[in-house]
Amino acid sequence: MKVKKKTLLLIACIVWLIAGLNVLKIGITDYQDHVHFLNIVLSCIVFLLFQIFVFGKLVKKHTQRMMSYKDNQQWLWKFFDKPAFLIMACMMSGGILLRISNIAPTVFIPVFYTGLGASLTLAGLLFGKNYFMVERG
Repeated sequence: MKVKKKTLLLIACIVWLIAGLNVLKIGITDYQDHVHFLNIVLSCIVFLLFQIFVFGKLVKKHTQRMMSYKDNQQWLWKFFDKPAFLIMACMMSGGILLRISNIAPTVFIPVFYTGLGASLTLAGLLFGKNYFMVERG
């Protein structure tokens, strides 16, 4: 199924929002026994690190890539390139293995997942913003 290249931004928005909100939900649900000032600060640091060094750059890179396609009609899965699909699969697998293995201390999941989920969610919102900015232009 092919879609307009700007629709790829909307698809990315939805995919990232779903992923981010699910990770954020896990983090917040597990946070109830770990709400302390230091943990909240650590979650904010995780959020900032992922936003500055990973997802902020990813949104810019993939938005530019999607909008640079010469043909306006693209396959709907082209909201990601191959490396991005591989990274997402590794992150999901790693997160699941981390949770079911109980290797990390119990406080790690809520602190890390809350920061990561918030950053993923913001990435989705930024893809949505870019979609609406393209709509205007």
